[in-house]
Amino acid sequence: MLLNPPRYRIGLAASRAHQDAADSALVRLLQGGQAAIETLQPQFIVVGRTLDAIRSHGLLPGYPSFERFPYGRDGGMMMLVSRVVDTDPAKTLDAVIYLMDPVDPSSNFPEAQALKRQCVIHGKPLLSTLAGAREWLELEAVAAGAAPDPTLDASFDLANESIALIAHDAMKGRMLELAEQHFALLDSFAMRCATGTTGGLLNQLAQKIKGQDAGRNWVRPFLSGPMGGDAQIAELILNRQCRRVLFLEDPHVARQHEADIQLLERAARTVTDYASCSSDAKGVVRWLSLLTGRSQRTA
Repeated sequence: MLLNPPRYRIGLAASRAHQDAADSALVRLLQGGQAAIETLQPQFIVVGRTLDAIRSHGLLPGYPSFERFPYGRDGGMMMLVSRVVDTDPAKTLDAVIYLMDPVDPSSNFPEAQALKRQCVIHGKPLLSTLAGAREWLELEAVAAGAAPDPTLDASFDLANESIALIAHDAMKGRMLELAEQHFALLDSFAMRCATGTTGGLLNQLAQKIKGQDAGRNWVRPFLSGPMGGDAQIAELILNRQCRRVLFLEDPHVARQHEADIQLLERAARTVTDYASCSSDAKGVVRWLSLLTGRSQRTA
């Protein structure tokens, strides 16, 4: 029995390539994140085949709080979407970990796309890479009083890290608000990059805060997304030169360059043990706040 009601309810699923092998992303997540999980004591709502893999690998032995959903082919992923949007506090999910294999066709099934969209709409983190899920568990556990995991210290040494800042038109104002509120944190990164107009607006903000000369090149600007900026940042990710992507998406508008957006997210999933992409504005606020605290513990 859990000693207390679960602090979080986390949906959990993994593509087949991320759950079968002894060194798969699922195994590395639950083994590497075991201390954080013991601190947080979340309830896991797990799609059938993923729960089968957890048990076959002997992961989290005796863990008392799993809820089994059907296999994906029997509607398990669709049910996760329903739990994301559920208004019942006893059922709704606080986050979803869906370790996606970028070459698995199921990552583009309607339920996978709906899962991402509804997480953005309802402000629930969708953690689709090993690195993103490990970081989220670490940040939440440290916030709950756990000691930092020293094996993750290097990724929180922001003086040697880079971040991409991207926002759709309707979200550019929100991006500027976040950048101003968390300027000290973002300024501590070794490099910031952005696409098109967002980069120009962020440099204007930096000039207002740091002065005309010091802020002029605060963000490294790339092309706009429709003109190829997403692909340019994807190359940085694939070359392990940019670990984190803060991508504020507007889920309510049709996007002519949807393929470019998917390319950027696919790049993060290709280097699943390195990169992460955060898209929901509500979750990003908490992420930036907790990242500030964890990075100070590393400095």
